[in-house]
Amino acid sequence: MPALSPTMTEGKLAKWVKSEGDTVSAGDVIAEIETDKATMEVEAVDEGKIVKILIQGGTENVVVNTPIAVLVEEDEGDVDVAAFLAEQGAVAPQQPANEVKAVDAQTEQKIAVGQSQFISMPQANSTVGRVFASPLAKRMANDKGLDLKVINGSGPHGRIVKKDVENARPQLGPQRTAASSGPNAKQLADMLGMSYEAQPVTKMRSVIAQRLQESKQTIPHFYLTVECRIDALMDARKQINTEANGKYKLSVNDFVIKAVALALKKVPQANAAWTDNEILMYDNADVSVAVATPTGLITPIIKEAEHKGLPAISVEMKELAKRARDGKLAPHEFQGGTFSVSNLGMYGITEFSAIINPPQACILAVGAGVEKPVVKDGRIEVGTTMMATLSCDHRVVDGAVGAEFLQAFQNYIENPVLLTL
Repeated sequence: MPALSPTMTEGKLAKWVKSEGDTVSAGDVIAEIETDKATMEVEAVDEGKIVKILIQGGTENVVVNTPIAVLVEEDEGDVDVAAFLAEQGAVAPQQPANEVKAVDAQTEQKIAVGQSQFISMPQANSTVGRVFASPLAKRMANDKGLDLKVINGSGPHGRIVKKDVENARPQLGPQRTAASSGPNAKQLADMLGMSYEAQPVTKMRSVIAQRLQESKQTIPHFYLTVECRIDALMDARKQINTEANGKYKLSVNDFVIKAVALALKKVPQANAAWTDNEILMYDNADVSVAVATPTGLITPIIKEAEHKGLPAISVEMKELAKRARDGKLAPHEFQGGTFSVSNLGMYGITEFSAIINPPQACILAVGAGVEKPVVKDGRIEVGTTMMATLSCDHRVVDGAVGAEFLQAFQNYIENPVLLTL
């Protein structure tokens, strides 16, 4: 099972494009893998014949580096697949598609005997400390408030299976965390006879939950808000779109992306990231833009946005957003980024604060433009304003730096002619 992104630990083997007995060449698409972010094609790295498929299409929660098929050279002749698997300490799974066997550390690499080999790829992250358990066992343990780390597995290679969770006693005392000290939502609903529909947690939603929880728990957030008057921006947008004659159509968010990029170049201390030993100061403004999809939030990137004009940003953003909603983004299109923008103005939200997208140090939350009374030169008039809230990682960005960035951003938004220079 290939690792298709640095953070991928498991995925769904969506379907096989090739079948047992098919001959493949290097570069042929052999399967489709569904990760937490998108569905991607997997290509063969060697030529030969697929003699055994170990993991069937549609199988979920396949751990990275788990053998999924056996490939042999065509001139190798008949191969005793069962003997080969036994020699490697792995067997073809006999359980249903949602039960995936784990293999030991020695088989979590590309294994070869003669020219026979598992189809797999190196994993991006270490598996040390991982708890191997079937998806059913994980769900049962979660429902019962049990910690899998203290349950002994009786399955192959110590894997925790259904009966291990059924026989486990509730964990009391110091083993129970604050989160599991009381009944969870499902347990409470069952106890009280509440009616509900249980929807499975998707891979994407699970990763989003984990990353956002880690962000709030480990990053010292602070927030700064500025109110921008956008009357000139709205007039410029209308005029540019009229002149474009349908070739493109700028949104307010396109102006925001460009303003963010130029403000980052003016205040480069905000275009940075924290590591344990260093602060990384990025050369380019690669702006990640939050896009809502049917399965969760994803942040495609406008790379080197400081060098792109408003029309180019608009066209690229619309294309990225469409492919994001279709689950067709390539990893390099949503991984990385130096700064994030989250805009909920289209939903009528006037002001909010966003959670930082690690390892970035800042995210800008943009609200809707609202007509309201404003004071100008001592007179009250009607103007359109937009609230923008900057969430900062205080390890990287001090209050003064965040304020300087917002000041620069506000200047670009309120004077849109500067965005065209």
